[in-house]
Amino acid sequence: MPNLPYEQIRAALDGQPLFEAKTWQLSPDAWPLPPDQLTQLEAIGSACVEFHQALETLYLRAVAGKNLLRNKPLLAPWVADYLDRGKPAALVAHARDARNRGALPVVLRPDLLLTDDGFALTELDSVPGGIGLTAFLNRLYAAAAVLGANDAMIEQFYAALAALRPESHNPFVALVVSDEAATYRPEMQWLARELQLRGRRVFCVAPEDLFPLGSQLCVDVEGNPEKIDVIYRFFELFDLANVRTAKFIFEAWSAGEVTITPPMRPFQEEKLALALFHHHLLQDFWAESLSGRALKLLRALIPPSWIMDPAPLPPGAVLDAPRAGGRQLHDWRELIGATQKERDLIIKISGYHETAWGARSVVLGSDCSREEWQEGVERAVGLAPSNLHVLQVYRKPRRVRHRVYGKHSPHQAHEVDGRLRLCPYYFVQAGQARLAGALATFCPPDKKIIHGMQDAALLPARVFALNGPRA
Repeated sequence: MPNLPYEQIRAALDGQPLFEAKTWQLSPDAWPLPPDQLTQLEAIGSACVEFHQALETLYLRAVAGKNLLRNKPLLAPWVADYLDRGKPAALVAHARDARNRGALPVVLRPDLLLTDDGFALTELDSVPGGIGLTAFLNRLYAAAAVLGANDAMIEQFYAALAALRPESHNPFVALVVSDEAATYRPEMQWLARELQLRGRRVFCVAPEDLFPLGSQLCVDVEGNPEKIDVIYRFFELFDLANVRTAKFIFEAWSAGEVTITPPMRPFQEEKLALALFHHHLLQDFWAESLSGRALKLLRALIPPSWIMDPAPLPPGAVLDAPRAGGRQLHDWRELIGATQKERDLIIKISGYHETAWGARSVVLGSDCSREEWQEGVERAVGLAPSNLHVLQVYRKPRRVRHRVYGKHSPHQAHEVDGRLRLCPYYFVQAGQARLAGALATFCPPDKKIIHGMQDAALLPARVFALNGPRA
């Protein structure tokens, strides 16, 4: 018998749509998460926080031209060039402002693919969607003892935000969702309502709802202006030019009247940070800046990655890159000649671009035509002066099985083959990552790039102890 009947899931989702104009497959069962994977997820959260702390150090030292190591010379001004490339000068200055020192995202969500060799961390998102959806599904599947079933997602999300203004007993929090991110507005509205029921002053608003009052930033609530203490920014920084109240947000932040999270620091949102982790010139820095446990874990998790910088090389020099046609590369365009087997690689834009989210820029070389691969390589090289691309080894998700309700017989659940992406949500307080839930995306086996789609099932993670399920 199904753990959760189709009618119950459908009625719950129809009664509270979590995404605008999006549907997905349904399953009676939460995704099973054995104890060893839960232990690993908790370690991954700590490693992600360490990574962000080290990335800030790397960036700021590169900007200042300071040495990166304690006992031997290592300068890397090129790191700042990579991370700042294509960004407006005012936004770069804000990211470097001393008042932002130590400001890290309070929500971290790595994308983990389940492979034959364990998890592969392909991205680390600091402006993730799915917080409200995962919290909603946790509650819906609570009888299956899912991770975070006791509304941990809702409570810890708020606790991380409120901790940013410790002087306020009940801070006013605005979840600011732009038009570009409107797909996610329903789940943010649901989160805000749930927190209001707990007596919290949390409201989901559009950027145009914000207005200045002196040095303060306010929003109208039932005809009265309310001063905002914390903004949860749910819009990408490339979209900042379309946020008409951005000037007021920056001014209130400069006056110390509002805290913004995730911080408006674009270097924290570049996918090329994962390639910097693998860069051969920076290995001593990462070894010195991370704990031994985090370093070992991240080396196992993050697939080999490279920054596709087409800067000219001297004759005889070769790129730190994969091979094409069995040969080392002197120019990134030589990747076009890679064999089908050598093209088990992904190209994706690093960030600060409208195609940097939702897998819209992703090209998987082994799953496309030679013409599409050539187009992807040439686009990466051509956009490099303003938008760098990342090349990453593709670690194929392994086949797993799970029950889903059929398309043509929606009331019958069938066990089918598929591939899995797991997205754990960590809420960061005082430098500590708290795991509060995980969203599993179970895709048909023919889908090589796993993301939210109509053919996928979206599920909360179910935690198993040795003697059975546990909360």
